[in-house]
Amino acid sequence: MKALGVAVVGTGFIGPVHVEAVRRLGHRVVGILGSSPEKSRVAADQLGLEKGYASLAGVLADDAVQVVHLASPNVLHFPQCRQVLAAGKHVVCEKPLAMTTAESAELVKLAVASPVVAAVNYNVRFYPLVLEARERVRAGGVGRVFHVSGSYLQDWLLYPTDFNWRVRAEDGGGLRAFADIGTHWIDTVCFITGLEVEAVFADLQTVHPTRQQPTGGGETFTASANRDRRAAVEVPVATEDAGSLLLRFRGGAKGSLTVSQVTAGRKNCLRFDIAGAEASLVWDSEEPNALHIGYRTKPNERLIRDPALMTASVTPFANYPGGHAEGFPDTFKQLYRAVYADVTNGRSESPLYATFADGHREVQLCEAILRSHREEKWVTV
Repeated sequence: MKALGVAVVGTGFIGPVHVEAVRRLGHRVVGILGSSPEKSRVAADQLGLEKGYASLAGVLADDAVQVVHLASPNVLHFPQCRQVLAAGKHVVCEKPLAMTTAESAELVKLAVASPVVAAVNYNVRFYPLVLEARERVRAGGVGRVFHVSGSYLQDWLLYPTDFNWRVRAEDGGGLRAFADIGTHWIDTVCFITGLEVEAVFADLQTVHPTRQQPTGGGETFTASANRDRRAAVEVPVATEDAGSLLLRFRGGAKGSLTVSQVTAGRKNCLRFDIAGAEASLVWDSEEPNALHIGYRTKPNERLIRDPALMTASVTPFANYPGGHAEGFPDTFKQLYRAVYADVTNGRSESPLYATFADGHREVQLCEAILRSHREEKWVTV
């Protein structure tokens, strides 16, 4: 594959993850853009990049850049995606794609009308055993899916002294935990099963109605261990820390999901249980190299990630032999492998990565979840 020139927008936790994954594929990260020219320069120096851009206009004017990765705050995704598409550059946008369905619907139209590749960064799809689970469902080994249950649990916002821009509705949107991590779970199980959400019933919970925002600008993901001692101001929080969701899928299957960013000891645990007429599938992102396969009339199985034992179509996305673990950073590499193949060869009709249409559906889900909670009723998506 021909090496591509890439720029990353966003210098927080996830921006450098994009940089590392792109480099591992052999492509050139030309530069990075932060929220200020100073932050851009600092990030470029820390990551060993040639350029710290002063503005998005500078990124888009750079002929060395063919692909732009957007890892900026949620509120910026819509205007930045529009600018990147208008500049004729390929785009990989972090989720959520936009703040409202009106915005995401417009981005879908723009992406369809453009020849470029436009992807949303739902990386969980690219754990090798998630891809394996999908192939087993598609091959009929699980049978008709009855229901799906699971959770996505973290603890990084457990304390009222924990703070991040995501807790502010004006920056992250009115839905937080479900928009931030719950959509990863929903995208993953729909990707595996082929199911489509028809309606939702949500019950959300704000554990800390106020939080301590550091006056120095530090945030939980990047703060020191002494964050509790820093000067801070108390700010109100309206977004949810946790919640429960019931789902109805088209065709009759049911689902249930618990999401929390205040579960002590759970650092980043996405788990699903898929119950089918022939078998069940269980997977946990904190133990990503094992897939549990359950049966009624024969012994259960535990498939350890091993390209020699997996479905042939999945093996290109499992790059190391059995016993050599692949995890979170590898999912970004494999996602971009699929995206950049389309950049080089032309857009696929049914790509493995999430498209802007997939991103639009997730924004629709978020709006339905928030409405369901506020109105205390089932809401059709």
